Amino acid sequence: MKINTIPQRLIIVTALIAASIANHPAQAADAAGPYHFIKEIPIGGEGKWDYLSVDAAGRRLYVSHGTKVAVVDLDKDAVVGEITDTPGVHGIAVAPELQRGFVSNGRENKASIVDLKTLQTSSKVDTGENPDAILFEPEHQEVYTFNGKSQSATVIDAKSGVVVTTIKLSGKPEFATVDPKAGRIYNNIEDKSEVVVIDTKTHEVVNHWPIAPGQTASGMAMDLEHHRIFLGCDNKLMVMMDTTNGKVVATVPIGDGVDANAFDPATQLAFSSNGEGTVTIAHEDAPDKLTVVQTLKTEKGARTMTIDPKTHRIYLAAVKYEAGAAPRPKPIADSFKILVYGTEK
Repeated sequence: MKINTIPQRLIIVTALIAASIANHPAQAADAAGPYHFIKEIPIGGEGKWDYLSVDAAGRRLYVSHGTKVAVVDLDKDAVVGEITDTPGVHGIAVAPELQRGFVSNGRENKASIVDLKTLQTSSKVDTGENPDAILFEPEHQEVYTFNGKSQSATVIDAKSGVVVTTIKLSGKPEFATVDPKAGRIYNNIEDKSEVVVIDTKTHEVVNHWPIAPGQTASGMAMDLEHHRIFLGCDNKLMVMMDTTNGKVVATVPIGDGVDANAFDPATQLAFSSNGEGTVTIAHEDAPDKLTVVQTLKTEKGARTMTIDPKTHRIYLAAVKYEAGAAPRPKPIADSFKILVYGTEK
């Protein structure tokens, strides 16, 4: 059955991407077909990893890795530097106009402020306990860290590095995204299976939206044009939610172990990276319709992901594991790497 259905999926995703190219010719000229493996970028070293972040304008990929951040040149597909002294790093947020980066250091309850030219840390700011997801809000030039253990968000002035306020949340926060024009930040509250909405002007939580039938969402991505967010849920669903009213308008099945989502506005494709070793790719056919068009095979444990909107490539972090039938195979030393998938021939 699976062998017979693969060609049909390839035809569908090619047609959908081709239709999107017709509507977005300047943006999507390189998006020519179904996703497939392109290459590996070796990183090496030991330690856990979490979020990846793309600076499309600066042509850099930032990769969390234990106590440091690996910096990859997106055009050369090579490591060009690292940000050090980031214990328990989770996420990286970039403020291109300020030439600053911000790193959430989970094990020391701080955020690093980094010069993007030199990759040197200029200062550190105290946050809540275990800062995890982090984002830059460009309208007010503020940085938000979402603190898992203290169930809060720390708001930092990106220019001065001073804490503006702390926002109490309803549960354990996971990934978040921002709509600058709407003045809203959307954040997954993992243990409550809800999305909280934060007003970026007042720093107040203004809505709590249930994500049912989704449960325990971690990943989040946003379609700014159509006011939709995509949530990766632990019960193997991708939820599409209307950010104007919090209504769940569509769901599709995804793989097991999701931890990240991405969205490509040029192709209208939403991605879910699943730790089982797949990426579910769905097309936003309409603001209330989502269709799975490809299940991309990756590698076991490749659960975090980001996208380069210029090339439409997706990047996933992974390690090689020792052969064997153990339920938790041991990682091979010095095998940390980035998997690159794209549509180009």
